[in-house]
Amino acid sequence: MAELRLGPLLRYTDGSRATVWVETSRPCTAEVRCSDGAGGTAPTFQVAGHHYALVTVTGLRPDGCSYEVFLDGTRVWPLPDSRFPPSVIRPPGSGDAVRVTFGSCRWAAPPADGKDPVGPDALDTLARRLSADPGAERPDVLLLLGDQVYADETSEATRRWLAARRDLDQPPGGQVTDYEEYCHLYYESWLDPQVRWLLSTVPSFMIFDDHDIVDDWNTSAAWLADMRTTDWWQGRLLSGLMSYWVHQHLGNLSPAELADDPTWAAVRAAADGTPALRALAERADADLSSVRFSYRRDFGRVRVVMVDSRAARVLEEDRRAMLDAEEAAWLREQVLADEGSYDHLLLGTSLPWLLPHLVHDTESWDAALCAGERGKRWARFGEWLRRGADLEHWAAFPRSFTDLAGLIAEAGSATDAPASVCVLSGDVHHGYIAEASWRSDGPGIPVVQLTCSPVHNSVPLTMRIGFRFGWSAPARLLGRLLARHGRCPRPPVRWRKRGGPWFGNQLMTLTLRGRAAHLRLEHSGEDGMLRTVHEAELTVG
Repeated sequence: MAELRLGPLLRYTDGSRATVWVETSRPCTAEVRCSDGAGGTAPTFQVAGHHYALVTVTGLRPDGCSYEVFLDGTRVWPLPDSRFPPSVIRPPGSGDAVRVTFGSCRWAAPPADGKDPVGPDALDTLARRLSADPGAERPDVLLLLGDQVYADETSEATRRWLAARRDLDQPPGGQVTDYEEYCHLYYESWLDPQVRWLLSTVPSFMIFDDHDIVDDWNTSAAWLADMRTTDWWQGRLLSGLMSYWVHQHLGNLSPAELADDPTWAAVRAAADGTPALRALAERADADLSSVRFSYRRDFGRVRVVMVDSRAARVLEEDRRAMLDAEEAAWLREQVLADEGSYDHLLLGTSLPWLLPHLVHDTESWDAALCAGERGKRWARFGEWLRRGADLEHWAAFPRSFTDLAGLIAEAGSATDAPASVCVLSGDVHHGYIAEASWRSDGPGIPVVQLTCSPVHNSVPLTMRIGFRFGWSAPARLLGRLLARHGRCPRPPVRWRKRGGPWFGNQLMTLTLRGRAAHLRLEHSGEDGMLRTVHEAELTVG
C-alpha cells in the first residue's frame, strides 16, 4: 500500500484551482477530495527513486473548503490521530484584503534535548497560533524567500546520517552531495509537525538563495572557476537544482504554465524522469538563459514578481549583472504588463536591494576594485574581500541596482501607477524597513525595502553590531570615502531607515486592502508565541 512520505503542500492557488504536492512511498494515484465537492487526481512521477505527485484541484469556490488526500483510494491525510484542524484550500484575495506573510533563512535542525540553539522557529509559532484558533486571521499567501534548506550547514543529526553513507573526512565533509541527501534535508525541514500542517493549509510560493546550493553561490566568475575544480561541485549543483525543481519550483507554477513546460511533460511521460530533469539542470549550469526560475503571481489587485537573483547572474567582470539580458527583459515585461491592473507591486528577491548605507557603499566600492578601477593589485584584494565578506547583493552589481531603480521609477510614475512598490527580501539575518526617494524623475508613490530574516537561524554579535553601525552617520561618511576611492557613480536613489534593525526569528506580514498597505513584524518568543514588535502604515487607501 502506498504511504504518504512528505506533504501535502498547498502550492499554487487562484480563484478556482489549486495544486497540492505530495511525495509517496511507491507509484500510485494521488487524489485530493474537498468538502465542497471540488477535487483532482494525478499519477505519481519518479525522480531518483522517489515518487511524487502534483494534483491540480479544480472547482474551488471563493469561500474555500477543507480537504483530504487519498493514495489509491486510501485516506492518508489528515494523519491518524492528528491534533491539528483540517487542512483547507482558501483562494487568496477572496476576502476584502490580501495578507502576504514572508521571511527567509530557515535552518531546520531539530532542537537538541528540547532546547533550540537558535531560538523558537517562527513558522512553528505561526502554525501554533493558527491551529489553536482556526477562525483567526491567517495569511492568504506565504512567501519563502530563500534558504529553505541549508546544503552546506547541516545539523548534527544529518551529519550522523551522512556518516553512515560515506566518509565525511573527504570533501565536502558534512555538506550534502547528491539528490538523496537533498531529500533528507527536505524531510528534516518539512516533516516538522507544525510546519507540515502549516504548509498543507496556507498556499506557499518559494525561491532559492545561496544556502539551498552553497554559501555565496555565484559570487563571481573566479569563485565559480574555483568551485569547478573540485570533484564534488558538479554533483552538488545538479542535485540541488533538481531537488529544488521538484520540491519548490513546480508548485510555483500555474496549471497553464505547467501544461506549457516541456520538462514537466518529459518527466511525467517517462517511467523515470531523472534523465529529463538532470538535462534541465545541466542546461541551467551551461546556459543561464535556457531556464527560468522567476515567476509572477497576481492575487486580486496585488502583483507578486519573484526574481531569481542567484542562477540568472552574469559573472564576467566586464558584463557583471544580477540578471542576464533575457531575465531582465522578462522582469520588465511582468512589472509593466497590464498597466493599472494592480494596486500594489511586490518584488520578491532573496537579496535586499537597499542595504545599510555602509554595506551598500562597500559592495559598490568592491565591485569597482574587482573590475580593475584601481589596478590589478586592488582587483585581487577586491576578489578576496568579496568572498570573505559576502559582498554580493544588488549593490555589488551596480548596473543592475540602477536598472532596478529605473524600472521601479517607471512603474511608479505611470498614469495608473500602483499605490506602493515593496521589495521583499531576506538573507541578511535581521529585519528592517528602508524607504527610497529618487534624486530626479522618481515615482510619486511609496517605495520600500522590506527585509525579514531569519525565520529560524541566528546572527553573531559582531554582525549585529556591524549592521547597527552600518546605518549610522559615521558609517555613511566612511562609505562615501570608499565610494570616492572606487570612483563609484552616485546611486540614482537615496534611502532612509524607517524601522529596525530587528534581530531574532521573525516574520513580516503585509495586509493589502484596496490601495492601503499595512505592515506588521512579529518575533517568535521563548514561550513559543509570536509577538508584534512593529507596525506601520505604508500607504493609506
